[in-house]
Amino acid sequence: MGQKVNPVSNRLGIIRGWDSNWYGGKNYGDTLLEDSKIRKYLNARLAKASVSRIVIERTLKLITITVCTSRPGIIIGKGGQEVDKLKEELKKITDKEVQINIFEVKRPELDAVIVANNIARQLEGKIAYRRAIKMAIASTMRMGAEGIKVQVSGRLNGAEMARSEMYKEGRTPLHTFRADIDYALAEALTKVGLIGVKVWICRGEVYGKRDLAPSFTASKDSGRRNENAGGSREKNFKRKKANR
Repeated sequence: MGQKVNPVSNRLGIIRGWDSNWYGGKNYGDTLLEDSKIRKYLNARLAKASVSRIVIERTLKLITITVCTSRPGIIIGKGGQEVDKLKEELKKITDKEVQINIFEVKRPELDAVIVANNIARQLEGKIAYRRAIKMAIASTMRMGAEGIKVQVSGRLNGAEMARSEMYKEGRTPLHTFRADIDYALAEALTKVGLIGVKVWICRGEVYGKRDLAPSFTASKDSGRRNENAGGSREKNFKRKKANR
């Protein structure tokens, strides 16, 4: 089952929080549609800003949008002018007051959305797919990931028949719910057609309780034990033994 389902949705409520945080009631459908419009608009408007995640929180009269990006300067603009423009544009779409928070992704090599989009853009720029994938894998592993898996599907190298190829390094345990696995899908529009890019990145394992608020509100390394994992397991075992 873990091989088929989306690893992000499979871990909701366990080690990852939701991207939409509000209560809809009878207007649930309309609110969900509005969230979809906001995300589509922001992804198109901020295409060059390397946006990885958009989290929407709502109160009765205010919509708080947190944009996770590796290039915050593009969104903020000179003296915050771009953010103010963005607020006005979103206010016209939603007819509500909008507050925008910018969260910087400090290690974009460990973000599956950014990695997948980078590979897709390179494929559109006529860079050989094997070279693009190997460079992405090397940079991700260099930044401390436990494992990465990349799958490309389509008419690779202009072949007449579409095929899929997978490249992996390290471990990506999809059945282990405590494993912090990020997943993303991107599409590259080439002359020979669409090429799909799927990326799985394992960033370590989460032990103990974790705050299920959006992950950008807490430190990325709070609760994650990439280093000295054996020692932490031993401590947890001793605590359990003492409780018994």
